[in-house]
Amino acid sequence: MSRFFHAGDSSSESSSSDEEELYSGEEAVEKPEDESSEEEASDEDGSSSSSDEGGKSGANRFMRDAVEESEDEDEDKVTVVKSAKDKRLEELEGTIRQVVYPKTIFAILGGQTADLRRGFFNTEFDKLNRQVVKTQVETTPKMYIKAIADLEDFMNETIAKQKVSTKKMNATNARGLNAVKQRIRKNNKDYATEIDKYREDKADYMMSDEEEEVVPVEKTKKPKTAYADGIDGDDEGFSTVGKGGKTLQYTPESIFKHLRSIIESRGKKNTDRAEQIRIMEKLLEVATTPYQHIRVLLTLMSTRFDLTSGSTATTMSQEQWRMAEHEFGMLLEVLEENPNMVVLENAEEWEDDEKPPQPAPGEKLRIPGSIVSSVERLDDELTRSLQHIDPHTAEYIERLGDEQALYTNIVRALLYIENLKKDPKLDVAQESANRINFSQPSQVVTILEENTWKSIPSNLDSSITPRGKATDTGALVQTLCSYLFEHSEGIIRARAMLCQVYFLALHDQYYRARDMLLMSHLQETISNFDVNTQILFNRTLVQVGLCAFRAGLVYEAQNTLQEICGSGRQKELLAQGVMIQRYSQVSPEQERLERQRQLPFHMHINLELLECIYLTCSMLLEIPLLAQTGSSPDIKKRIISKTYRRMLEYHERQIFTGPPENTRDHVMQASKALAAGEWKKSSEFINSIKIWELMAQPDKIKNMLSEQIQEEGLRTYLFTYAPFYDTLAVNTLASMFELSERKVAAIISKMISHEELAAALDQVNSAIIFRKGVELSRLQSLALTLSDKASGLIESNERTLEQRTQGTANAFERQGNQGGRGGRGGMRGRGGQRGGGGQRTRGGQQFGGGALGGAIKA
Repeated sequence: MSRFFHAGDSSSESSSSDEEELYSGEEAVEKPEDESSEEEASDEDGSSSSSDEGGKSGANRFMRDAVEESEDEDEDKVTVVKSAKDKRLEELEGTIRQVVYPKTIFAILGGQTADLRRGFFNTEFDKLNRQVVKTQVETTPKMYIKAIADLEDFMNETIAKQKVSTKKMNATNARGLNAVKQRIRKNNKDYATEIDKYREDKADYMMSDEEEEVVPVEKTKKPKTAYADGIDGDDEGFSTVGKGGKTLQYTPESIFKHLRSIIESRGKKNTDRAEQIRIMEKLLEVATTPYQHIRVLLTLMSTRFDLTSGSTATTMSQEQWRMAEHEFGMLLEVLEENPNMVVLENAEEWEDDEKPPQPAPGEKLRIPGSIVSSVERLDDELTRSLQHIDPHTAEYIERLGDEQALYTNIVRALLYIENLKKDPKLDVAQESANRINFSQPSQVVTILEENTWKSIPSNLDSSITPRGKATDTGALVQTLCSYLFEHSEGIIRARAMLCQVYFLALHDQYYRARDMLLMSHLQETISNFDVNTQILFNRTLVQVGLCAFRAGLVYEAQNTLQEICGSGRQKELLAQGVMIQRYSQVSPEQERLERQRQLPFHMHINLELLECIYLTCSMLLEIPLLAQTGSSPDIKKRIISKTYRRMLEYHERQIFTGPPENTRDHVMQASKALAAGEWKKSSEFINSIKIWELMAQPDKIKNMLSEQIQEEGLRTYLFTYAPFYDTLAVNTLASMFELSERKVAAIISKMISHEELAAALDQVNSAIIFRKGVELSRLQSLALTLSDKASGLIESNERTLEQRTQGTANAFERQGNQGGRGGRGGMRGRGGQRGGGGQRTRGGQQFGGGALGGAIKA
């Protein structure tokens, strides 16, 4: 009936009904789920009846007395009802019958629907555990203890029978059975004490379970529920509540249970890692024993690192990183103070959360974990942070200051691992924490070493790198690399060698660096290594080339830098940037990995300086070669740097060239002046490049370049104008290029010995006597060029024919091994008599292959 047809009820009746609804709602909050649902249904019935009663009008009002009489009779009757606990026990018993029924286990073992049956078992088992949580108030129901104990026993018996059976189950069912076994075993750990009591005497254990009698209860109106004004707890009346609405208490006895729950939730979705970190910080405060401190610290650091796991866009904040670094230092301090405890990767997990492990006398307690992995993760997180910070801000400089704390932790970790290796009973895996600061100058490394040893306790020292070697950076790097050469293999040894070569090249020891790089033969096998090692190899190669340039070895520098700078992909090869090309086939995943491999800005090699050095070295080699080729047409042309030639040709095609604006313009105009014999102008262009100021001792570099330009200018002049001279005085050349006569004589002698100059040196008269050869006219030079190209075409055609006829040696034999190309023992070459017998016959049908056949028969 519509609510507009109600009789005019008083306001007191409406207010009382509102209060009843409010109290019924409050009771629903306090009651368990099943009971509240039943009472809600009864309340709804009651409310509907009352509404019907209050809504009567007209003739229906005469039926009121009859209805009231029937209600009074119902209230007088005594009804037997079951409590919510009894109902839940019945539900629990029904679920137990579904789970523990033996056919359930047999269904797990095989069949086409084994996966569905395992799913049914898992669902029912979860349901059973949820019902137990709702049912137990003070003690666990003994029927549940009996059920899980029998289930575990039956599972063990089934697995034992399966092991001795001749018929083996397939791999999928075996994995499923193993998963069910592990789940049952894990669940039963929480009830181990009760299960042991049940197995000791099953009959007495179950007889002691007193059943509650069903008591007839009269239906009465439930009293109102009163609420407390406040809840005792932390944080001004608030307390941390866990699953089931129970307040979490952090005590030394509950540390391991909390840690296990955190470890089990690791990697799951919707896990609040920040809350887990706060819980473990409280656990660290209440920890009392060194074992508890070590376990909490290991888990806490792993959780902090998980804050950024699986995401490349976010980095670990500076606050979290410093807290993790501080906790790592605390961990090392605890381990140093308690030598009877060691952290090893291959240690077994202790599964008993009630009591800590007790090692036998004389043995060390092994705790699963990894010191090296933690310090490497600290290094990786610091690198990622530096990658995402703008290098031109003060934040980058501040973040870079954390390298000192990281370096200190690396050294302390190495000292700890070194002490572990002294114990022959411990199986310590060979680890490599990279302490070698190969990319830093020796002054920076010296400061890092001094500050590190000051912060390390005086009772700690290393037998590999003692405190006394902290000031000698070269000896320190040599010692560390020698140790890795001796005790490691594979990629660790290769990286150690590359680090040492990089360090030597950075400190201007070119010949040692070159010899070590050549003796390693890494250039032959570097393609088999991972990408990070290939990047390190490229950076080492560039540093060796820069070291050769600083030493004045132009040819060696150009030859070393050719592979990197000639490719046009310097940024990508040195991991200093990602080059996105227009038609590249790079997937987003590959681009993401490429960006992860980028180096921080302070480790970059200046690419503009690198290009300037490469182009300058190419100019000093290419200009004399171009002059030699132009004056002697019979000399075979060769190209040293295609990149430089391309730039030079582009510059020569320019109609108007203004003053140089960048590095390339300076080098190109210097090349043009050097080719014209204007060595002073060329030297001015090169020395006016401002980027030389970025190198150490720029004045020394400029003087070296001026001397090289003088010498190459002299060589270019001799190559260009030698055909126009019969004799030339040495002192004239010396005054022209401002060189000493001894230096000019040495350069000319070297050119004559290398057969670059057809001349003789008259030491008595101090003059050069040019030897005139047969001068070729322009037509003769062109004829020689044409003949060279024709011979090259013939050779290429023959190679093409050999590739096409490979495996068909007798394809062109005609008339009994006569004519054409024969086999290896017969007729070879171009149809003539070579090797075997056979005559060429005239007439008849012979091989004719068009232009290709004509070239062969020529």
